[in-house]
Amino acid sequence: MATTQSGRTPRDPRLDFFRGIAMLIIFIAHVPWNPWGNWIPARFGFSDATEMFVFCSGYAAAIAFGGTFIKSGFWYGTARIGYRIWQIYAAHIAMFFFIAALLATATAMFPGPDYVNKLNLGYFFANTRDGIIGLFTLSYVPNYFDILPMYMVALMMVPLMMALARVNPTYAIVFSIVVYTVNYAMDGGLGAHPKHAHIEWFFNPFGWQLIFFTGFALSMGWVKAPPPNRTLLIAAIIFVIAVIPVGRWQIWTRFEEIRAIKEALDPFDKKTDFGILRYIHFLALAYIAVCLLKGRESILHLPWARPIIIVGQNALPVFLLNMGLAQAVGIGMDQVQIAFGDDIRPRWDIVVIGGNLIGLSIVIGFAYLSTWIKSAPWKAAAQRRKEMEGAADRRGGGESCGGAGRSSTNGLPQPAE
Repeated sequence: MATTQSGRTPRDPRLDFFRGIAMLIIFIAHVPWNPWGNWIPARFGFSDATEMFVFCSGYAAAIAFGGTFIKSGFWYGTARIGYRIWQIYAAHIAMFFFIAALLATATAMFPGPDYVNKLNLGYFFANTRDGIIGLFTLSYVPNYFDILPMYMVALMMVPLMMALARVNPTYAIVFSIVVYTVNYAMDGGLGAHPKHAHIEWFFNPFGWQLIFFTGFALSMGWVKAPPPNRTLLIAAIIFVIAVIPVGRWQIWTRFEEIRAIKEALDPFDKKTDFGILRYIHFLALAYIAVCLLKGRESILHLPWARPIIIVGQNALPVFLLNMGLAQAVGIGMDQVQIAFGDDIRPRWDIVVIGGNLIGLSIVIGFAYLSTWIKSAPWKAAAQRRKEMEGAADRRGGGESCGGAGRSSTNGLPQPAE
């Protein structure tokens, strides 16, 4: 890949594009009872936007931290990983309290559903002391709030993987596979509820680390993706199409033969432990996408793709917004239905379209705002102001007011020393 004049390798737009796609799908998927959720990729196969998000997170983590381990040393790399884990941990806690406050406020203000219990947060409000302890120790991880804790554990494994890779990258790859296999065979997991030992994190990090480190290993160059191959591409397409009947409930619930196949495959499709069929399905989709984009990457630089890429470049803040915004949109749609009753039924599709488009517009607008803030526009503004003041001084001959004092940046005389 060509480098820029500064010597840096240009950022691969595919990473940000697919992260952006994942973020937009995650918003749609988390709006409660959203009809648009029937058309997300998860309804047509085994894997969904979560796999896309975790894979891309692993790939991005290698870009962000891998170079530090290699160029600056193990402990500097570990320190950066630790700091990032702290940021994610703080974001996780803040997100929980924000959404809990949103649901409690909506329950108190609006008629209809108990939004707190709809998201299964009744335990936290009824047992606040134990809930807070569990929240901060990650022993209380409600389903809606489980992806960031999984991501933190995957990041915790990065220093160990980098240490193994210093000896031989194959050791790191084998270690990830062994952790996955042992966890799956033993049905491992981490407790998610202080009062119920059988409830575990919905995203078991010891299973999901496999796809995280698949992205990480590809980004680090420990493994190479297979080059475009017609036979392999056809096989991937056939597999993706073949699993649609067992992925789409409207099909498998109508045909007993397909239902039987789905039930037989269920042990290998478990989302909590990241069933192997989910992994294969994601790899097939990823290979199809890479092959289709091969030689056509320039289309991702066209204006239509720019908003999606901007969303992908701000994945963490957008994710945090998504989770609260999805609940807010769901509450809004609920209240419209309650306010208008049966009269809204003929126009319910308009409400759904409006809610989703408003939400997606906010997500994209927020991503652009985040990009603008990260560009530190105040520095450019300060530089422009400095240049304007310099030009004004030159036009005024640089003389101070009345000749007795010094001129200041606000144009007022300053006392002489």
